[in-house]
This record gives sequence, structure tokens and C-alpha cells, in this order.
Amino acid sequence: MKPTVLLPCALSLLSLACQAQTSAPATPAPYDLKANYTKYEFRVPVRDGKKLFTVVYVPKEAEASGKRYPFLMTRTPYSCGPYGVDRYGSRFAPSEDFLKAGYIFVCQDVRGRFMSEGVYQEMAPIKTGKGPRDADASTDMHDTVQWLLDHVKGHNGKLGIWGISYPGYYTSTAIIDSHPAIKAASPQAPIADYFHRDDGYHGGAVMLAHNYGFLTGFKPQDNPTVEPKRWASFDYNSKDAYDYFLRLGNLDNIAKSIGKERNPYFDELIENDRYNDYWKARSVGPHLKNIKAAVLTVGGWFDAEDLSGALATYQFIEKQNPGISNALVMGPWVHGGWVRNVGKGLGAVDFGSKTSEHFQKQILLPFFEQHLRGGSDAKLPEASIFETGTNVWRQYSAWPPVEAKPRALYLLAGGKLGWTAPAAGKAEFDSYVSDPNKPVPFIGYTSLGMPQEYMVSDQRFAATRPDVLVYQTEVLEEDVTVAGPVSPRLFVSTSGTDADWVVKLIDVYPPDLGEEPMRNREQIADVPPPPGFQLGGYQQLVRGDPLRGRFRKSFEKPEAMVPGQVEEIRFDIPDVAHTFRRGHRIMVQIQSSWFPLIDRNPQSFVQIRSAKPEDFKVATQKVFHWKDQPSAVQLRVIEGGR
Repeated sequence: MKPTVLLPCALSLLSLACQAQTSAPATPAPYDLKANYTKYEFRVPVRDGKKLFTVVYVPKEAEASGKRYPFLMTRTPYSCGPYGVDRYGSRFAPSEDFLKAGYIFVCQDVRGRFMSEGVYQEMAPIKTGKGPRDADASTDMHDTVQWLLDHVKGHNGKLGIWGISYPGYYTSTAIIDSHPAIKAASPQAPIADYFHRDDGYHGGAVMLAHNYGFLTGFKPQDNPTVEPKRWASFDYNSKDAYDYFLRLGNLDNIAKSIGKERNPYFDELIENDRYNDYWKARSVGPHLKNIKAAVLTVGGWFDAEDLSGALATYQFIEKQNPGISNALVMGPWVHGGWVRNVGKGLGAVDFGSKTSEHFQKQILLPFFEQHLRGGSDAKLPEASIFETGTNVWRQYSAWPPVEAKPRALYLLAGGKLGWTAPAAGKAEFDSYVSDPNKPVPFIGYTSLGMPQEYMVSDQRFAATRPDVLVYQTEVLEEDVTVAGPVSPRLFVSTSGTDADWVVKLIDVYPPDLGEEPMRNREQIADVPPPPGFQLGGYQQLVRGDPLRGRFRKSFEKPEAMVPGQVEEIRFDIPDVAHTFRRGHRIMVQIQSSWFPLIDRNPQSFVQIRSAKPEDFKVATQKVFHWKDQPSAVQLRVIEGGR
């Protein structure tokens, strides 16, 4: 049988298929939505004359007694189905607690998707200098809110909005120049800038496995389109994504493999291979202004798609909207895991508690209750941060925390890693040969797509490869807590004219851990560890990201590297909140491919998407670590314990 892969949950929390894949069945009897709510369907007109399909669930108590409820809304490109007033679904609610608390729930198909009119664009640009009939995602929300206030009975005049991933992006756009009735918003795993470390590109490299998996199913639609009877699947005719993509060759060939009609969204992704006007127009961060609502941005430390989006959204709102209530929550979750999963573990890592339940009951519900219903003060800190390693929630007055001070972890001779800069007076370096036709895998096992476990995946398979450099500290004598961005500062050279520089921060477990700590690990983890996993000596990926060498100076104007010329490259990879425990080691791995998580760099300065087989060239990469060229990874460390 040919293996198939369902449309991934990557950007589709509101997909029934995703819920079926990732959610364990509830033990109590499900909440009787139909007995407590009346469903309505509307076609809401907006300023340019288009009509947006909108589903409204009103508590029957509001209709019977005149009691007033706040609105809680989500906007989605993934369908507000099931369609029909007699067909009920609960994808619009963050949890059953919200259903029991009582809200007027609203779900809207965004412009051009499923039952809404208009033309859909991937992350359609927010318009500036709008005329009275100029529409975008922000005005669509503004017009919808006013329509709801005018036409739906039983409300208290207050509206909240939430959503995960793409619906998180639409939550962000909803509060730009926001309607005054919007009192609370929770963008969760929101797309902030598709090119800069969100779904599309990381460090100038295409996030290949994820985008291909998603865009083989997410395609343009005719209007209107009802929800399909079964969600689309794609037949890879393979069991191993590594071999599958390697055989296809360049990105143009990969684009053709999607189907006869291709997918214009994938074509746009690979054609816009630098930070050009296409991406700048779609960056939502600079538009996050004039926000009147309280905001709670939510993200996951192991979100393989939109980790950076949550952090960037929080920072943009913080800088551009002084004085508003703006808070951040980062938990130990995969994409949408705070709603889909228990949040007690991932792969071999046990987080020690049901972190998703804590978030839903102690943070999210109190946030909306306070701002939409006048409930008691939720007393949320500026930043609610789950610290992995110690497995505790921390509260900070800002993120990154002011307590975290910059410290450099230097690469040293002999594969060592230390806090003291090298003192050697001659040029020392380590080198490896990188072959783009034999790229370094991003996981040590066979898989299709981008498994969620990769964010904590064991790196022992990579540490033994000759094309991966490995540096590690001595055994730690005390805990080291890192909180904030991870910033490689490397002195490098290549024999080619382009190169990827992948830097991974790794937590190395003591070698003498036996089988006992792994007992019941498959039961506690949302995603179990790979078969045959051994905890002793585990090299847990804490964070990793690439920089494509051609973008070392500018993401807008790529520039060839000069063969043999030593250059300093600086870049940031996404934040962490992690404690390396006493008895562990800190490791850094450096390599020049990470396949097929990111696309292959041919290591020659050519147009990558159309690179010919002869353009993929073997290159010798060097990383220097001496007094005048002290390669290091900059961390933010909280000194002196707690």
C-alpha cells in the first residue's frame, strides 16, 4: 500500500481532521451544544459589497431570559462548517469551559474561502491610506463587529477574538485600528512575517517539508465551497521524505510534483526567494497599531511552524501600543498543543504536569472573563513562561526578562565549549566537507513530512557524522538557565560561493541514565519518542535554525560568498527558556544542511529554485575559533540560580 499523509495540522486547528489525529477522546460525556445554544448562519456585508459567511451560536438562556453575553469570535480560512443551522460543531470554542461559561460564539470564513465571497490571498496585505470602499482583513473585521452589534440580540456590547496559526494571524489583523467593541484578543501561534522565521523561510532557507506538506492540500478554491466530506490527502508514493525530495531535485521540480495544476501558493513561496516587496507587504507587525483591546499572545516552545510569530507579535504590540494590557504566554507545546493536547510531554521529554489544562483554566478563561464579562482581575503577569529543564512556570515583568544577562559561549579547540574566550595567538579552525547531494538529515529516523517531535529530537545521529562540528562543555556543576534569544556569532569561510550555516543548541543528558526514567513515557507524551530510544546520553535539541550565507549582509540583496575569505556572520535564532541541569552538558552542533526540513543549498551562487544538478557542489566549510576570530553563541543567562 502506498503511504499517504493527511493535510497537516500546521495551519489548521479548525480542521476536524486535525482534531481527529491529535486529540484523545474525552472520558466525560461531551457537552450538549445543541441543547444549550441556537445556531444561526448569516452573510455579513462589508464595505466593498462582498458578503462573508458567518456562523453565530447564541445561548438559549439569552433568548429565554434576556440575559446578555459577550461575543467570542474566530476568523478562519479552514471552514466554519459543518454548514446548515441544524448541524452543530464546536471548533469555534477554545475549550468546553467556554461553552459552559456562556458566550455568543462567532465563526467567520475569511474572504474568498469556503462560503465567503471575494478573492483570497495568502496573508493579504493590510492596506494603508484606505478609501471608503477599500477592504482588507482589518476592515472586514471592523465591519463584521458593527454588523453583529446591530443585528444579533442578547449581547453585552463586548467582543473578544481568538485563533491559532492562520486564525491567529486573523486575530492580529482584527485588532489593527480596532473597533472599540473589541475588548480582548488572543492571537495564538500567529503568523507575523512569513519570510522571517515563520512558516515560509528561516534564515533565508525554505521550510521545505512543512510547506510542501501543507500546500499539497491547501489550494485555491472556487466560491462558494462547502466543507469536503473528507479532508484531502497526498500520496508521496514513498516512506521517507529524505529520499523523496532528494530524488525530485530542485525546487521547481518539487513544485511540479504537487499536481498537474501545481499550487500558486507554493509557486509564490519559492519565486519570492528574498525579502522583497511581496513579503514586506505581508508582514503584519508594522501594522499592529492603534490597538484598543487587551491582548494575550500565546505560543509554544516546540511549535515547529509559528514559534517566532508569537514572540514577534508580542514585541510589535508592546513597542507600538504603549499603555495597553499586553501579555505573553509561552508553554512547552507543539503547534496548537495548548488546545489539542494534554501538554505533559513531547517525545522523550516529560514536562511533569498537564500544562495545557493549566493554561486553559488559569490563564485563557480568566483573561476573557475579566475583559469581556467584568470578572475578577485575572492577575496575569506580563510574561507567563514555562521553563523547560526545571518544568516550572515563571512570571516575568518583560520578555526577554531583565534578569537574563548576555553571556557568550565560545567554541574552543578540541571540540570544547566554554565561557572564556580563546587565547590562542594563531588562526585555529575546524573544518568539514559538505556535500549537498548527501545532506545532513534533520531527524535520525524515517518519516514523511515534519514530525512534531523534531523540536526535541535526539541529535546523536548527527554528532557522529563527519560533516557536523560538535562542541560541548564539561559536565555542569550547577544549573544554567537560559532565557531569551540565541545568537550565533561565527567566523567562517567556504570553498564555494554560498553555504548554509545551521546552528543547534543541545542539552546532553548524563550517560548513565537507564531504562527506568523512560517508563510510561509513551503514555505521558503527546507525541511518543522514536522506537528504541535510550535516555542515557540523550542529545535533546533545545533550539536550532539556519542562516543562508548569501543573506549574511541583507535578506533583501543576496550576495555571493568569496571562496576562502573569512567572514563574521551574525544571526538570531528563536528564543528559549530552558535550564541545563547540573550533571548535563551544553552542546553546539554546526552543519551546512538540514534536509528536508529546509531546502538544499547548492553551495554555488545560482538561483536555487532552478539549480541544475551540476550546480550542487561539494564545499569545504571552516569555522574559526581563536583570539582574533572568537566564534561563539550569545545567550541570555539568569545568574545565581533562583
